[in-house]
Amino acid sequence: MAIYVRFQTPKELQDLAYDLVEKARDNGKISKGANEATKQVERGQAKLVVMAEDVTPEEVLAHMPILCEEKNIPYTYVPNKGELGISAGLNVPTAAVAIVNPGKEKAGIENIVKKIETLKKQG
Repeated sequence: MAIYVRFQTPKELQDLAYDLVEKARDNGKISKGANEATKQVERGQAKLVVMAEDVTPEEVLAHMPILCEEKNIPYTYVPNKGELGISAGLNVPTAAVAIVNPGKEKAGIENIVKKIETLKKQG
């Protein structure tokens, strides 16, 4: 498990995260890549950060969970940076995506945030 992965994400939650990224890409606003996602978190504008677990070097995302917790921004993990890139509308893999505006998916974001909080309490 990568150094920045703080909890195991069940398959159902991973699928939900990919789906939310896709819907936010079409109807809202997302920031793609570790640098852009970091900027949105630092500004407090991200509603949810989705990180890939297969990023090398791991240091690329080592700061992200700590930063998200400082700024009180929920985050989750997906297993594959290639699939995360596709969900974000890219032809290349991406380490992280920040959902800035969920568009029509406000309820979807609230739903996944509740599930993430439950996961963290169990861990």
